[in-house]
Amino acid sequence: MIGRLTIRELLTVVVVLVVLAAVAVPMWRAHQLRIRREDAAEALRAVQVAQDDYFGKHARYANEEQLRDAAPKAISGKGMSPRGYYRISLRRSEDELTYTATARIAPLEGQSEDTRCVELRIDQNGRRFAVDAAGEDRSADCWR
Repeated sequence: MIGRLTIRELLTVVVVLVVLAAVAVPMWRAHQLRIRREDAAEALRAVQVAQDDYFGKHARYANEEQLRDAAPKAISGKGMSPRGYYRISLRRSEDELTYTATARIAPLEGQSEDTRCVELRIDQNGRRFAVDAAGEDRSADCWR
């Protein structure tokens, strides 16, 4: 038979729940940000694959419009990553033999909290770069 809870027991339960929430909420938020960063990494890897394929056929790299047609999974018609957490842009050299694809955080609710991996980039050689909100190199952290 379940008896009545004393005030002390009730306060103990409340304290335990508050402590669990204080630990779980930040961990969940960090997990969400890591999952969203993977949206950028997947998009940039898709750009790299599409650019390699385009270069194999045309002996030059595609511009943003050509790449959207060749790889709609990499860049949406609105220049966004597949899940919409990052804006994807492409910069190509004048001779069309080099490029840099960039994923920058989109201004969405909650996404602006990610100050650790604000911008991810990849170039024609597959080199991966990332910077935080202060412009510091975070390549090792962001490209997992």
